[in-house]
Amino acid sequence: MKDALIVSLLSVVPRNRGARTMGWLARSRASRAMTRLFVRAYGVNLSEAEGTLSDYPTLAELFTRKLKPGVRAVSTASTVSPVDGRVAAVGLTKSGCIEVAPGRALDIAELLQEELDGERDVAVLYLSPKDYHRVHVPVDGVVTRWNYLPGTLWPVFPAAVRKVDGLFSRNERLAIHIDTATGPVAAVMVGAFGVGRITTSFCDVVTNTGEHLAHEGRPTAPVPVKRGDELGVFHLGSTVVLVVPPGQLRWTIEAGEVVRMGQSIAEVPAQLTSTAPEA
Repeated sequence: MKDALIVSLLSVVPRNRGARTMGWLARSRASRAMTRLFVRAYGVNLSEAEGTLSDYPTLAELFTRKLKPGVRAVSTASTVSPVDGRVAAVGLTKSGCIEVAPGRALDIAELLQEELDGERDVAVLYLSPKDYHRVHVPVDGVVTRWNYLPGTLWPVFPAAVRKVDGLFSRNERLAIHIDTATGPVAAVMVGAFGVGRITTSFCDVVTNTGEHLAHEGRPTAPVPVKRGDELGVFHLGSTVVLVVPPGQLRWTIEAGEVVRMGQSIAEVPAQLTSTAPEA
Protein backbone atom coordinates (compact mmCIF):
# COMPACT_ATOMS: atom_id res chain seq x y z
CA MET A 1 0.00 0.00 0.00
CA LYS A 2 2.78 2.45 0.90
CA ASP A 3 4.61 1.85 -2.38
CA ALA A 4 1.40 2.30 -4.38
CA LEU A 5 0.74 5.59 -2.58
CA ILE A 6 4.25 6.81 -3.44
CA VAL A 7 3.66 6.05 -7.12
CA SER A 8 0.34 7.90 -7.05
CA LEU A 9 1.91 10.97 -5.43
CA LEU A 10 4.78 10.99 -7.92
CA SER A 11 2.30 11.08 -10.80
CA VAL A 12 1.55 14.74 -9.97
CA VAL A 13 5.06 16.06 -9.18
CA PRO A 14 7.96 17.04 -11.50
CA ARG A 15 9.96 13.84 -11.16
CA ASN A 16 13.12 14.82 -13.04
CA ARG A 17 13.50 18.19 -11.33
CA GLY A 18 12.70 16.56 -7.99
CA ALA A 19 15.36 13.93 -8.62
CA ARG A 20 17.96 16.60 -9.44
CA THR A 21 17.09 18.36 -6.17
CA MET A 22 17.43 15.09 -4.29
CA GLY A 23 20.76 14.55 -6.01
CA TRP A 24 22.02 17.95 -4.89
CA LEU A 25 20.97 17.16 -1.31
CA ALA A 26 22.54 13.69 -1.42
CA ARG A 27 25.85 15.21 -2.57
CA SER A 28 25.79 17.91 0.13
CA ARG A 29 27.70 17.53 3.39
CA ALA A 30 24.41 17.93 5.26
CA SER A 31 23.34 14.51 3.97
CA ARG A 32 25.93 12.83 6.19
CA ALA A 33 23.38 12.92 9.00
CA MET A 34 21.23 10.55 6.91
CA THR A 35 23.83 7.91 6.19
CA ARG A 36 23.43 5.90 9.39
CA LEU A 37 19.63 6.06 9.08
CA PHE A 38 19.87 4.86 5.46
CA VAL A 39 22.04 1.89 6.44
CA ARG A 40 19.63 0.88 9.22
CA ALA A 41 16.45 1.44 7.23
CA TYR A 42 17.53 -0.65 4.24
CA GLY A 43 19.89 -3.16 5.88
CA VAL A 44 22.95 -2.11 3.89
CA ASN A 45 25.81 -4.60 4.32
CA LEU A 46 28.82 -2.35 4.92
CA SER A 47 31.10 -5.28 5.75
CA GLU A 48 31.58 -5.75 1.99
CA ALA A 49 32.35 -2.08 1.31
CA GLU A 50 35.64 -0.24 1.34
CA GLY A 51 36.18 1.62 4.63
CA THR A 52 33.59 2.20 7.34
CA LEU A 53 30.51 4.38 7.58
CA SER A 54 32.63 7.30 8.80
CA ASP A 55 34.54 7.22 5.49
CA TYR A 56 31.42 8.34 3.58
CA PRO A 57 30.89 12.09 4.08
CA THR A 58 27.70 12.23 1.98
CA LEU A 59 24.74 9.99 1.23
CA ALA A 60 25.74 9.99 -2.45
CA GLU A 61 29.19 8.65 -1.65
CA LEU A 62 27.70 5.93 0.53
CA PHE A 63 25.30 4.97 -2.22
CA THR A 64 28.05 4.75 -4.86
CA ARG A 65 30.45 2.91 -2.52
CA LYS A 66 32.99 0.46 -3.90
CA LEU A 67 33.39 -3.11 -2.75
CA LYS A 68 36.47 -4.39 -0.99
CA PRO A 69 38.90 -6.06 -3.41
CA GLY A 70 38.12 -9.77 -3.77
CA VAL A 71 34.62 -9.62 -2.23
CA ARG A 72 33.08 -10.68 -5.54
CA ALA A 73 34.71 -13.47 -7.52
CA VAL A 74 34.18 -13.01 -11.26
CA SER A 75 33.17 -16.29 -12.88
CA THR A 76 35.00 -17.61 -15.92
CA ALA A 77 31.62 -18.28 -17.54
CA SER A 78 30.90 -16.37 -20.72
CA THR A 79 28.32 -14.03 -19.15
CA VAL A 80 28.23 -12.80 -15.56
CA SER A 81 25.83 -10.65 -13.60
CA PRO A 82 26.75 -6.98 -13.99
CA VAL A 83 25.15 -6.09 -10.65
CA ASP A 84 24.00 -7.16 -7.22
CA GLY A 85 20.23 -7.44 -7.45
CA ARG A 86 17.22 -9.61 -8.14
CA VAL A 87 16.07 -11.10 -11.44
CA ALA A 88 12.79 -9.35 -12.27
CA ALA A 89 12.33 -11.16 -15.58
CA VAL A 90 14.38 -13.38 -17.88
CA GLY A 91 13.80 -15.22 -21.12
CA LEU A 92 12.94 -14.87 -24.78
CA THR A 93 10.60 -12.10 -25.85
CA LYS A 94 7.25 -12.78 -27.50
CA SER A 95 6.22 -10.31 -30.19
CA GLY A 96 9.17 -8.21 -29.08
CA CYS A 97 8.08 -7.99 -25.42
CA ILE A 98 8.84 -9.63 -22.09
CA GLU A 99 6.50 -9.60 -19.11
CA VAL A 100 7.99 -7.67 -16.17
CA ALA A 101 4.87 -7.76 -13.97
CA PRO A 102 1.39 -9.28 -14.32
CA GLY A 103 -0.18 -7.51 -17.29
CA ARG A 104 2.89 -5.29 -17.84
CA ALA A 105 5.21 -5.94 -20.76
CA LEU A 106 8.53 -4.38 -21.68
CA ASP A 107 8.82 -3.65 -25.41
CA ILE A 108 12.52 -4.06 -26.24
CA ALA A 109 12.40 -1.95 -29.42
CA GLU A 110 10.89 0.90 -27.39
CA LEU A 111 13.48 0.41 -24.65
CA LEU A 112 16.36 0.66 -27.13
CA GLN A 113 14.60 3.07 -29.49
CA GLU A 114 15.73 0.87 -32.36
CA GLU A 115 14.02 -1.34 -34.90
CA LEU A 116 14.66 -5.01 -34.18
CA ASP A 117 14.59 -7.94 -36.56
CA GLY A 118 12.84 -10.56 -34.47
CA GLU A 119 12.89 -11.66 -30.85
CA ARG A 120 15.56 -11.06 -28.21
CA ASP A 121 16.82 -12.85 -25.12
CA VAL A 122 16.41 -10.52 -22.14
CA ALA A 123 17.33 -10.38 -18.45
CA VAL A 124 15.89 -7.62 -16.24
CA LEU A 125 17.92 -7.11 -13.04
CA TYR A 126 16.48 -4.89 -10.29
CA LEU A 127 18.70 -3.15 -7.71
CA SER A 128 17.08 -2.29 -4.38
CA PRO A 129 18.28 0.63 -2.23
CA LYS A 130 20.41 -1.70 -0.08
CA ASP A 131 22.35 -3.07 -3.04
CA TYR A 132 25.79 -2.17 -4.31
CA HIS A 133 25.11 0.25 -7.19
CA ARG A 134 28.09 0.04 -9.49
CA VAL A 135 27.49 -1.76 -12.77
CA HIS A 136 30.08 -4.07 -14.30
CA VAL A 137 30.78 -5.58 -17.70
CA PRO A 138 28.78 -8.79 -18.22
CA VAL A 139 30.88 -10.27 -21.04
CA ASP A 140 34.26 -9.76 -22.72
CA GLY A 141 34.10 -7.52 -25.76
CA VAL A 142 34.42 -3.95 -26.97
CA VAL A 143 32.11 -0.98 -26.34
CA THR A 144 31.22 0.35 -29.78
CA ARG A 145 28.52 2.93 -28.98
CA TRP A 146 26.05 4.18 -26.42
CA ASN A 147 22.65 5.87 -26.61
CA TYR A 148 21.39 8.36 -24.05
CA LEU A 149 17.60 8.21 -24.10
CA PRO A 150 16.02 10.95 -21.96
CA GLY A 151 12.69 10.44 -20.28
CA THR A 152 10.91 10.74 -16.99
CA LEU A 153 12.02 9.16 -13.70
CA TRP A 154 9.47 6.83 -12.16
CA PRO A 155 10.65 4.69 -9.25
CA VAL A 156 11.43 1.14 -10.38
CA PHE A 157 10.47 -0.93 -7.33
CA PRO A 158 8.04 -3.78 -8.10
CA ALA A 159 4.86 -1.87 -7.13
CA ALA A 160 5.76 0.90 -9.56
CA VAL A 161 6.46 -1.58 -12.36
CA ARG A 162 3.03 -3.13 -11.74
CA LYS A 163 1.28 0.25 -11.77
CA VAL A 164 3.02 2.24 -14.54
CA ASP A 165 2.66 0.89 -18.07
CA GLY A 166 5.89 0.79 -20.06
CA LEU A 167 7.87 2.17 -17.12
CA PHE A 168 11.38 1.17 -18.23
CA SER A 169 10.86 2.61 -21.71
CA ARG A 170 9.54 5.86 -20.24
CA ASN A 171 12.40 6.43 -17.80
CA GLU A 172 15.75 8.02 -18.63
CA ARG A 173 18.22 5.36 -19.65
CA LEU A 174 21.61 4.73 -21.17
CA ALA A 175 22.00 1.83 -23.61
CA ILE A 176 25.59 0.60 -23.85
CA HIS A 177 26.36 -1.61 -26.86
CA ILE A 178 29.12 -4.21 -26.61
CA ASP A 179 30.36 -6.37 -29.47
CA THR A 180 31.43 -9.82 -28.23
CA ALA A 181 32.88 -12.99 -29.72
CA THR A 182 29.40 -14.52 -30.06
CA GLY A 183 27.42 -11.41 -31.01
CA PRO A 184 26.14 -8.05 -29.75
CA VAL A 185 25.06 -7.34 -26.18
CA ALA A 186 23.14 -4.27 -25.05
CA ALA A 187 23.39 -3.35 -21.38
CA VAL A 188 20.68 -0.78 -20.61
CA MET A 189 21.06 1.21 -17.40
CA VAL A 190 17.60 2.53 -16.46
CA GLY A 191 17.41 5.58 -14.21
CA ALA A 192 14.93 5.94 -11.35
CA PHE A 193 13.41 8.62 -9.15
CA GLY A 194 15.62 9.71 -6.28
CA VAL A 195 18.63 11.32 -8.02
CA GLY A 196 18.35 9.37 -11.29
CA ARG A 197 21.91 10.16 -12.36
CA ILE A 198 23.96 7.66 -14.34
CA THR A 199 27.66 7.97 -15.16
CA THR A 200 29.97 5.62 -17.05
CA SER A 201 33.56 4.50 -16.72
CA PHE A 202 34.44 4.87 -20.41
CA CYS A 203 33.05 8.28 -21.43
CA ASP A 204 31.91 11.57 -19.90
CA VAL A 205 28.15 11.19 -20.41
CA VAL A 206 26.04 12.11 -17.36
CA THR A 207 22.25 11.65 -17.30
CA ASN A 208 19.53 13.75 -15.64
CA THR A 209 21.35 17.06 -15.89
CA GLY A 210 18.31 18.91 -17.24
CA GLU A 211 19.44 18.73 -20.86
CA HIS A 212 16.91 16.35 -22.31
CA LEU A 213 18.53 15.72 -25.68
CA ALA A 214 18.80 12.17 -26.93
CA HIS A 215 22.15 11.43 -28.47
CA GLU A 216 24.36 8.58 -29.59
CA GLY A 217 28.03 8.43 -28.74
CA ARG A 218 30.84 6.46 -30.32
CA PRO A 219 34.42 6.19 -29.11
CA THR A 220 37.15 7.19 -31.55
CA ALA A 221 38.23 3.54 -31.28
CA PRO A 222 36.30 0.60 -29.77
CA VAL A 223 36.89 0.35 -26.01
CA PRO A 224 38.01 -3.16 -24.93
CA VAL A 225 36.24 -4.38 -21.78
CA LYS A 226 36.54 -7.53 -19.68
CA ARG A 227 33.77 -9.13 -17.67
CA GLY A 228 33.87 -7.76 -14.16
CA ASP A 229 35.34 -4.39 -15.25
CA GLU A 230 33.40 -1.39 -13.99
CA LEU A 231 31.01 -0.12 -16.65
CA GLY A 232 29.03 2.62 -14.90
CA VAL A 233 27.43 3.88 -11.72
CA PHE A 234 23.86 4.46 -10.57
CA HIS A 235 23.79 7.46 -8.27
CA LEU A 236 20.43 6.20 -7.03
CA GLY A 237 18.23 3.47 -8.49
CA SER A 238 17.78 1.27 -10.47
CA THR A 239 17.55 -1.53 -13.09
CA VAL A 240 19.82 -3.07 -15.73
CA VAL A 241 18.34 -4.79 -18.78
CA LEU A 242 20.57 -7.12 -20.81
CA VAL A 243 19.49 -7.69 -24.41
CA VAL A 244 21.01 -10.21 -26.85
CA PRO A 245 19.89 -11.90 -30.08
CA PRO A 246 18.27 -15.33 -29.61
CA GLY A 247 20.55 -18.37 -29.60
CA GLN A 248 23.58 -16.37 -28.51
CA LEU A 249 23.44 -17.66 -24.92
CA ARG A 250 21.41 -19.80 -22.54
CA TRP A 251 20.27 -18.19 -19.29
CA THR A 252 21.13 -20.05 -16.08
CA ILE A 253 19.05 -17.79 -13.81
CA GLU A 254 15.34 -17.61 -13.02
CA ALA A 255 12.91 -14.82 -12.20
CA GLY A 256 12.97 -13.99 -8.49
CA GLU A 257 16.54 -15.19 -8.00
CA VAL A 258 19.03 -13.01 -6.12
CA VAL A 259 22.24 -12.49 -8.08
CA ARG A 260 25.62 -11.05 -7.21
CA MET A 261 27.99 -9.20 -9.46
CA GLY A 262 30.40 -11.62 -11.11
CA GLN A 263 28.33 -14.80 -10.78
CA SER A 264 27.52 -16.80 -13.89
CA ILE A 265 24.11 -15.97 -15.35
CA ALA A 266 24.35 -17.50 -18.84
CA GLU A 267 26.29 -20.02 -20.89
CA VAL A 268 27.23 -20.01 -24.56
CA PRO A 269 25.51 -22.86 -26.44
CA ALA A 270 28.01 -25.61 -27.34
CA GLN A 271 27.60 -25.11 -31.08
CA LEU A 272 28.89 -21.54 -30.81
CA THR A 273 31.97 -22.14 -28.64
CA SER A 274 33.96 -23.83 -31.42
CA THR A 275 33.11 -21.28 -34.09
CA ALA A 276 33.22 -17.93 -32.27
CA PRO A 277 36.08 -15.65 -33.33
CA GLU A 278 38.30 -13.87 -30.82
CA ALA A 279 36.78 -10.70 -29.35
